[in-house]
Parts: sequence; C-alpha cells; structure tokens
Amino acid sequence: MSEMFKITLPDGSVREVAPGTTPADIAAAIGPGLAKAAIGARVDGELFDITRPFEGDAALALVTARDEADALELVRHDYAHVLAEAVQALFPGTQITFGPATDDGFYYDFAPKDRPFTEEDLPAIEDAMRKIIAADKPLRREVWSREQLISRWKQQGETFKAEWAAELPENEELTVYWSGDDWLDMCRGPHLASTGKLDPQAFKLTRVSGAYWRGDQSKAMLSRVYGTGWLNKKQLDAHLTRLEEAAKRDHRKLGQEMDLFHLQQEAHGSVFWHPKGYRIWRELEAYMRRAIDGAGYKEVKTPQVMDARQWEQSGHWGKYRENMFVIPDEVPNTKDEGPIVSDDAEWMALKPMNCPAHVLIFRQGLKSYRELPLRLYENGCCHRNEPHGALHGLMRVRQFTQDDAHIFCREDQIVSEVRAFCELADRIYKDFGFTYSIKLALRPEKRFGTEEMWDKAEHELRNAVIEAGLATPEYGWEELPGEGAFYAPKLEWHLTDAIGRTWQVGTIQSDRVLPERLDAGYIGEDGERHRPVMLHRAIFGSYERFIGILIEHFAGRLPAWLAPVQAVVATIVSDADDYAHEATAALRAAGIRCETDTRNEKINYKVREHSLQKVPYLLVVGKREAEEGTVAIRTLGEQHQKVMPLAEALAMLKAEATPPDLRS
Repeated sequence: MSEMFKITLPDGSVREVAPGTTPADIAAAIGPGLAKAAIGARVDGELFDITRPFEGDAALALVTARDEADALELVRHDYAHVLAEAVQALFPGTQITFGPATDDGFYYDFAPKDRPFTEEDLPAIEDAMRKIIAADKPLRREVWSREQLISRWKQQGETFKAEWAAELPENEELTVYWSGDDWLDMCRGPHLASTGKLDPQAFKLTRVSGAYWRGDQSKAMLSRVYGTGWLNKKQLDAHLTRLEEAAKRDHRKLGQEMDLFHLQQEAHGSVFWHPKGYRIWRELEAYMRRAIDGAGYKEVKTPQVMDARQWEQSGHWGKYRENMFVIPDEVPNTKDEGPIVSDDAEWMALKPMNCPAHVLIFRQGLKSYRELPLRLYENGCCHRNEPHGALHGLMRVRQFTQDDAHIFCREDQIVSEVRAFCELADRIYKDFGFTYSIKLALRPEKRFGTEEMWDKAEHELRNAVIEAGLATPEYGWEELPGEGAFYAPKLEWHLTDAIGRTWQVGTIQSDRVLPERLDAGYIGEDGERHRPVMLHRAIFGSYERFIGILIEHFAGRLPAWLAPVQAVVATIVSDADDYAHEATAALRAAGIRCETDTRNEKINYKVREHSLQKVPYLLVVGKREAEEGTVAIRTLGEQHQKVMPLAEALAMLKAEATPPDLRS
C-alpha cells in the first residue's frame, strides 16, 4: 500500500489521502457546495491548480471567489491564455511570446505574420475568446524537459518561444498547460480547471500597442493586446465606470483646461508651470514648511551637480548610473573656440537624490550625541533619466522636487523618530482628505549591509508603527518581502483617492549603510566616535506627482485654500462694475485670491466658464447687490445661490481659504 499524505486544513484538522489526490478531491469530500465554489488552492502557501495532485504532506487552503486577490490572479492568467489561443485561431501564423496578469487585467505580446494588430481587431478577438470559454476546455498541466519544449516550439515555428526555452536552466522543472487537446503554452501556472470557469461577460479587450521583444529596442517589435478581466460582469462594469471617471479626472486634461502647466518636447519630462499651477505649488510648499518647522527640521539647500566619485562612494553610481544625467568637467580651449572636454576630465552628475549631499552637510564639523537627532530638510530638485516611453504627465518626470529630509539619530532614538514621523504624516494626509494604508517593504535579494543591520532596521520600523497604533487592519498594515531599497527597509504610505485608486507616496527608510559608506560620525557620551543612523523620509514624495494626484483626487475642484483663484466677482450689468471692483479689493485685502469679471457677457456664460476653471466661489453682483452692499454666492458644484452681506461673505471665504493647519 502506498504511503498516505497528511493534508492539514485551515481549521487544524488533518486528512490522510492517497498519492494522486488533488485539492478538488478534498473539496468534493467536504461537500458539494465547496466542490462547486473552489477554483484554486494554496498548498503550503503557494497558489496551485485545484486539479494538481499533492506531492507530499501539505497545508491546504481552498480558494474561492471570496478570496478575491487569489481568484483574480487565476482568472486573469486564464484570460491571457484564452486571448493567445483566440488570436492564433483567427490569425494563423501569429507567434506567441508572453502574457502575464496585471493589476487590473492582462496582456499578451504577439508577433503577427502579416501586419500589426489594431483596435479594429479587438471585437473579433473577443468573440473568439467567448467561444473558447463556452467550449469549457480542460486546462491541463504537464511537466516537460527543456529539449521537448525547444523541439515543440521549433516544430510549430514559434521562434520567440524557442529562444526563451533555450535559455531556461537545464535542471528547472518546466511546465506547459494544454487548453483541451489542441493548444498549449509554456507557463508556470496556476490556472483554473477549465476555460468554462471564466465568466464570458467579465472581460474586455481595451487597447493595442507596440512592445519590443524582451523590452529591448534592438529586438523585434511585437503587438501587445491589453484586456481587463474580472470575476463577474458586475465587477467589470464597476471597473469600466472607474476608467471613465479616471479619464474625466486625468490631470493632464484638467491641467490644460485650468491653465496650470504644460509639457513639450523641448524639455522632455520637465514641467512648465503656469502662474495658476505654480500658485498650487507655492501653497503646498508653504504648508510643508510650516509642518517641518513645527516638527524641528532645519531647511538646507544643496548643489545640483556633484562629482562622480561621491556617487561611487555612496553606491548610487553602480545602481543608478544609467538613470543619471552625467556631464564632464570642461576646460577652455586655448584657441578660443569654446569649451572642450579634456582627455582627463572628471565626471559630474546631476543629482538623482539628495541623501549623499545631506551626509556631507552632517559631516561639516564635529557632531556630539547631544546634537542628535539632527533633522535636515530640503525641497530638493532632482533629475533622473527616465525613458521617454515611461514619462507620464506629472506622475513620472525627469526633473522633480522632493519634500526630502534626512534624520541623523542615535540607535536609541530611532523608534521615537519614526513614530513622530508616522504621526506627522497621518496629520498631513488627513488635512488633504486622504485615507491610507501602511506597508513595510523588507530586504531585497541584492542589498548592502549585514543581516544584523537589516534585522535591526526592520524591527525598529515595525515597532515604531506598532507604537503609533497604525499597524492595524484599519490602516491596511502589510509586510512586503523583498521590496525594500538596496540600502534600507522602508515604510510606505499608500493613499486612496476619491475613486478608489491607490498611490504610493510617503516613505521612511532606516539606513545604516550610507553613513558607513560616506563616513558620517558623531562623538558619543563615551567620548568615542559612533555612526549615526540615517532616516530617509518624504511625505508628498515629489511636488509634481503629489499635485497630479490632488488634481485627479478632487477632479480639479481643489479645496479653497489650494485653489489658484479662490473667488471671482462677476457682474450682471455694467452698473455694478464699480461695486465689483470694490468687493474684489476687499477680498484681496483679506488675503483671498480673487479676480473680477466685468466683461459684457451674459451671467450664465460667466458661471459656466468659471465653473470649468474650477473656481470655488463665484460672487454675482448686479444693480440691487451694489445698492444693498450684498453678493449672491454660487459655490462650485451647487445649483443654488445664497445672498448675503459682503462682510459676511468675506468672513466665510476667509475661513474657507485658510489652510487647515492654520485654522483654530
């Protein structure tokens, strides 16, 4: 008799099963309801096919649609395979490459035989996908050798797959998945039991783009087909509604309509801020300065260009060299023909981050343990050489300004400093109306520093969040293995916006590596030299991206204190022009950013135009208002207006226009 396997269920009970038993068999043994609902399994924590036999004793947790993250990963992976099968059926000779699941769907890269795919092809591909789903074709896993795979792909004319298979490790277990008996793909899995487990109304192909094979611009151009996939049509419809809403909120579109900023080819990845957009920036900068002044930070300013040797010593040269703008020192040409690069020129680089420069400030003069913590803050302008294709409005740029600070502290001060930062970030995000979650990104595979350093740093960050009362489900507390920086673990703040999207913004990192590499030290109570710990921290992340997030979060209707123009006084008739100017002067004297609209236009036209500009308050005045000293206030987004004395309106607007940190 074969040895039995012991399968431990989440409730602690153990079932003994024969070799060849699958998670589906156990689900069926528990009950018909679970057998129908179970679509996958976690075996010893790893996501598995529900039809894959156990290979030994294991812990089992069955996956149903209620386990949304796992369920979506499974169905999106399946949609990608069904997409590839459908395309090859519709367009014979098309080669397949890769097709992963994404955060909200899937894509697949193809090498078409005759022409690149276009969005006009998508309806036919969707129809073919639904036929495959309706056929309820079993998805079957097999283990193949590398030689089998290479032979199969060459036989089928799949040169891209053959190239990839030839580079796979010889001893690695390689798997393929069959769809029925006539189509397969090389894949690690897992997958659903059959194509019929997918909802044929819960996916939509969204767009087509070009993509280079293996992301290399020197290699073949492929056609990438994107789709979004969900567990049911209700989820799909909700997602499509979010996409429509996101398109309306697109900060690039609103930025143009509201005359905030623009971007152009003459400065790829750098922002041209218009007066109204820069007013938002200035309000954010003033707000942040008040916050950091109150928290005991000292503001500094450091050079834009630094010697390459500094970046080599810090470790950034080896990690970020390809993303740095590098320039040589120049020497004058003796023939007065302009500057030339000498053969022995030393290399300089535009700073991609501020941290090494802050260490150099810390190193000026002897520091005592009594001077710690030292909190250095900078609105630091940085440059990173991002690829053109990766640039995206304000969200990803080449020139950006960080609300950056570095806290140099003693070992015994780390937890209290991180906790204080958590409390500061909490207050700031709530001032902007955001909810958030906190994640702890742990050590990556490739990193500087000893295991002991990483153990201590991770423990300190974790303890600080616990002490701040934020390591709870309410704040979405989660630990992310392998996602820390190469020099330090980090806490991340993920903001949730008005339509449910999340944005990773703030961070704090506990770093023992950079002070060591750049030889930072202080004199301890014992009279000996010690290394400080360096806490890297930001709350906005960058001003550019944070403004983009704010525009989309508020759909351009920024809170009155942030709005570039907080109020407009608009006339109904020319008889009220003088009164309109008087009202505007009074509002400006009270510190309100106000404009006057006395154009010879109908009031409905003026209302519509200033609404499109997202002006929070429109004060309408006519002959009666001029005689009575009143205004008719229209609040952005509301249909009705309220008539009140100018003094009362001024007091109300002044209260609304006051930044939240300055309100009593």
